[in-house]
Amino acid sequence: MTAQAGGTVKDFMHRYLEVVPQDTTVEIAAERMGVRRIGSVLVESVEAKEGLPGIVTETDLVRKVLAAGLDPTVTMVDQVMAGPILTIIAERSMLDASHLMETNHVRHLGVLEDAEIVGIISVRDLVRSFVDAESGPVCELDQVYRPLSVLMATTLGTIHSEESILAAAQHMHEKRIGSLLVIEAGEIVGIVTESDLVRKGLASNQDAGSTRVSAVMSSPLISIDINRTIRDASKVMAEQGVRHLAVRENGKIVGVLSIRDLVKMVSVRDRPRFLGKT
Repeated sequence: MTAQAGGTVKDFMHRYLEVVPQDTTVEIAAERMGVRRIGSVLVESVEAKEGLPGIVTETDLVRKVLAAGLDPTVTMVDQVMAGPILTIIAERSMLDASHLMETNHVRHLGVLEDAEIVGIISVRDLVRSFVDAESGPVCELDQVYRPLSVLMATTLGTIHSEESILAAAQHMHEKRIGSLLVIEAGEIVGIVTESDLVRKGLASNQDAGSTRVSAVMSSPLISIDINRTIRDASKVMAEQGVRHLAVRENGKIVGVLSIRDLVKMVSVRDRPRFLGKT
């Protein structure tokens, strides 16, 4: 495995920055994420000279706003943002970016050129770079027998469709997970993710205590057979615009695969090289 397997950050970063002032309400930030179909917005100080003090992600909104029962119409982004923004130099490898994300438990990095943030890179971009590469960590994982069984989470977080989105957010926060399978009449009928809670709940100012999970969940459940490859899983995620897939074996759901699961495995396999150069 080479240091450049998967490419460099500048090859995959997004130069368009979605920025909101620090006195923007959470509701407006959530609306912006929904319209742009993105998982984060950067926060700009009202004092321009202070630059970009932080970032607000879907995870922040779910754990710090929804789960806490805060009012999104009066809560400002600077109350829940994470800062300072974790950054990486544009010339660094995507493998280095994966380590920074995994080590710091984040899904987004600001990209630096000449000491200025000029772009953003997300966990989805990491997966795209690894899958597109002709050699590197994903190619190595393809040699593993049933690689999806190695990557997927087998402990399934669930919630009933009649539960509130407040309960869903609190459960995700407590378990530190980004999705829950939705149960109805004893059967799995869908999935509710952080994106669902933000884009369909917060963005439209739905009452978290009375809005049911069934109103925001994604259904039918998108799944993949356990014997398929990592590239197959990545292609399905990209085509469907999702970050989670149910994994089936003999027609039964046996796990959930997320984009972060793939990045984590890549980071673990490449850690000796990363530690050797830092």
